[in-house]
Amino acid sequence: MPDLFRTIRFRLTLWFTGIFSISAAVAFVLFYYLAVQTLQDQIDEELMDKAAQFSSVIRQSGMRGAGNLAVIESKAAGEKMIFFRLLYPTGEVFASSHMSYWKDIQVDHDLLHQLIEKKSPVFDTRMMDNVHKARILYTFVAHNAILQTGVTMESQSRFLGAFKRVFMVAMGFIVGFSALSGWFLVQKALSRVDTITRTAKSITGSSLQKRVPVTGSKDELDDLASTFNQMLDRIQSLVSGIREMGDNMAHDLKSPVTRIRGTAELTLLQGETLEEFHSMAAGTIEESDRLLDMINTMLVISRTRAGEGDFHFESMDLTQMIQEACDLFAPVAEDKDIAFSCYAPGRFEVTADVNMLQRAFSNLLDNAIKYTNPGGQITVQMIKKTDALVAIQITDTGPGIALQFHERIFDRFFRVESSRTSPGSGLGLSFARAIVREHKGDIHVKSSPGEGACFTLTLPYCNFQVI
Repeated sequence: MPDLFRTIRFRLTLWFTGIFSISAAVAFVLFYYLAVQTLQDQIDEELMDKAAQFSSVIRQSGMRGAGNLAVIESKAAGEKMIFFRLLYPTGEVFASSHMSYWKDIQVDHDLLHQLIEKKSPVFDTRMMDNVHKARILYTFVAHNAILQTGVTMESQSRFLGAFKRVFMVAMGFIVGFSALSGWFLVQKALSRVDTITRTAKSITGSSLQKRVPVTGSKDELDDLASTFNQMLDRIQSLVSGIREMGDNMAHDLKSPVTRIRGTAELTLLQGETLEEFHSMAAGTIEESDRLLDMINTMLVISRTRAGEGDFHFESMDLTQMIQEACDLFAPVAEDKDIAFSCYAPGRFEVTADVNMLQRAFSNLLDNAIKYTNPGGQITVQMIKKTDALVAIQITDTGPGIALQFHERIFDRFFRVESSRTSPGSGLGLSFARAIVREHKGDIHVKSSPGEGACFTLTLPYCNFQVI
């Protein structure tokens, strides 16, 4: 039971019941106040009508006629229902109806003074006994005569008492009904939250396919379900990437580790000279450097994708960087008998981390030279795409890439099977795209098997000048 009190269901039901009950209570109080005022206004109007009758009789028949009218009116309505007193302004009574039932209602001299000063009728409510109330009127019916009249409020009290009893019964029903209906509505609303909870509990590392059903109502819970499903999609993608990266790492790291161990083992078994041990140490260092470079590249990619890369942005001449990189790789292409050309039609100024962007572009050039056969051609061209974007296209005449691998080649450690005989770790393109995306740009490829490939690197620029 204590757990129930801490649930959102209980608290929402409590809030719903409380708000509904308070609203109903306020409405009943307002109705009660309105009923009291309406009944009192009716009584005051009746008393004023009686006063008007006395004024008319006094004008026609004098004070004797007013006294007779008081007796007649009292008997007609019932001596316990109404009384009349005719007073001089001094408070002296000169005529009245039968007052045995109203003996506790005396003349209030304070109200008489108030009437004389304001010259307007004065009303008062008095307790006749410990149960009933009476409504009293003081008003002038002639220049030297004051009428004190009053009626019992017993019937009004009975009505208001019945109203209170109805209110208590109705409030009991309202509280019960609001609690039940509130619980039902909360249960219905939170049932979809339960579905999300069950889905979340059923998800494990080996089971990420389940999704929360979306009703299509486009309400807040539908938005929550859609957001939760999108989060699951991202988690599944990340887990799949981690698994694939682990498999690729095991495959790509196994070879250098095996070579290091094999070289060391062979040297220990067969090595006889100091030069052989020096050669083994040198090979171990070289392979270790390759492993360290691979690990450092992986760390840069991971931190960059997580938004935690250590970048130092500054304004730079992109055209100059491209030309310098092309000048650096042109001799390598020439040694492999590959025609290499570079076209830069203007000076593009960008905000970038120079070292990181150089590494990304160098990886693209290195890949193009690596997979282009002797006698082939590589072309680097800068193109002004829009007033905000510049594109650097690297086109080669290599073996090309099948369409299904156009996006996968940018995954860490992914290598097309035909390229596994070439040296490399499968991190270059992943590294390049991560760096370029950190610069608010992107890298895409267009290629077909046997027709070469065209890698397009796009970047935002802040200034352009025609050379």
